[in-house]
Amino acid sequence: MVDIGRAARRGRDGSSRVSEEGAGWSCARVGTFRDMLPGRESFSWLNPRALWRSRNEVLAALFGDPSGEVRARWVAAQRERGADPAMRIPVDVGPEFSFLVLGDTGEGDASQYAVVPGMLKIGQGTSFAVIASDVIYPAGSGNDYDVKFFRPYQDYPAPIYAVPGNHDWYDGLGGFMRVFCEAPALKAERQGFRLSPSGLRGLLWRKPDMIDEAALERARERRSKPGQRAVQPGPYWALETPSLLVVGVDTGIGGALDAGQARWLREVSRDPRPKMLITGKPVYVRDEYRPSALEGGGTIDDIVADPAHNYVAAIGGDVHNYQRFPVSRGGRTIQYIVAGGSGAFMHATHTIPRVTVGGVSEDDYRCYPLRGDSLSFYSRLYSDRLRMRWLYLTPAESAAVMSRRIGVTPVRDVPPVPVTARMRWAARILGGLPMPFRLPVGRTFHRYLSELSDWDTPPFFKSFLHVSVTPEALTIRCFAATGCLEQELEPPLEDEVVIPLA
Repeated sequence: MVDIGRAARRGRDGSSRVSEEGAGWSCARVGTFRDMLPGRESFSWLNPRALWRSRNEVLAALFGDPSGEVRARWVAAQRERGADPAMRIPVDVGPEFSFLVLGDTGEGDASQYAVVPGMLKIGQGTSFAVIASDVIYPAGSGNDYDVKFFRPYQDYPAPIYAVPGNHDWYDGLGGFMRVFCEAPALKAERQGFRLSPSGLRGLLWRKPDMIDEAALERARERRSKPGQRAVQPGPYWALETPSLLVVGVDTGIGGALDAGQARWLREVSRDPRPKMLITGKPVYVRDEYRPSALEGGGTIDDIVADPAHNYVAAIGGDVHNYQRFPVSRGGRTIQYIVAGGSGAFMHATHTIPRVTVGGVSEDDYRCYPLRGDSLSFYSRLYSDRLRMRWLYLTPAESAAVMSRRIGVTPVRDVPPVPVTARMRWAARILGGLPMPFRLPVGRTFHRYLSELSDWDTPPFFKSFLHVSVTPEALTIRCFAATGCLEQELEPPLEDEVVIPLA
């Protein structure tokens, strides 16, 4: 079993916050994850078929999100089959235990598999793992689980639980419910066409795939050991341990909770134990506050922030990097974390402005990759793609640009670099500095260009969380996965926070 304290100390010394080598910029050898790859075509959002299969996101925004209604049908069907109406999952652990949290995993290509060696090493001795959002890209199909779930995590010896993300909902949650809840498909509702928003939505709405049950059973054999078995009562649940209640909520496509789930969340939150929330959408992200609405009034964060409910952390996926916001609430601090960096393409961090949201200071905010590394990566990517060599910024140049932009000293020691006009214009084009006339370049890079910029060579800037629990404290550590052999052998520790539970 790995000594997580010793591994964390070694990882801290080799992280991106210490050196360029720790960030993976001087990758001498590609990691062993290459030997795990299934040899299939790399996943890409440049593929029109992937975009078409994900069309329900656009349709939900235009004509309304049906996730709440469908979720209620799934939960009702599960309860008819005998699932615990309280949606609780007892976990056989002692007062001290540990677990992993991964987010937005399921591309099934190099960027997902690059996380696996470090996850298996740091995850030795953990009691279970949780996937927060988007288990399967592009559309949650049950026929994609072999390559994108069972195969990469076949050697993880403990149970894996999950909350669905918006992409899992593009399949009507059919694949997710079949795999994690062992639920049969819902009976189709027969509806005639109506000249209404929901009727128009139904014309184009992507229907769930018919699952190849024989192939799924073969895939399940990869994680068929008794210790790996996990069955959830539904898409939301509460993992019960002596020292901590881990509460998972399903935010559907648009981020809202239906009335039934909202009532359940209020009820389960009355449990006096300390709690951690796992959600498909983060509450704080970039310099923005997204509390997630509850049908009937209020927000998820209203429940998390209430001191009577004793939440100490809220971890969300959906955004593909790591961010941490220590938010002060009534004399106590709740750690709000973005943890969607465990497999999908990287969302840029260099477009994040100086942080002030929720009263969090820039000095207390953490992100991975560092803004300078994010800018340097995208400059290299687009200088190659556009054949514009002047667009490339070295890691040191990018750190200098971003430190001036944010108004902080570079995190790691870098030689003094004068910021030139070329560097400023490169950063503007890539969204690291504001464009003249307030053109929305930064948001465009974060939301769209990074989404269309998949790559399959190190450094990947992926991450996952290791959570240690004792009756006295909760320790959350963010480890990096670059795809380089050096970081596979000693996964870099990019962030660590200790939360008192007493």
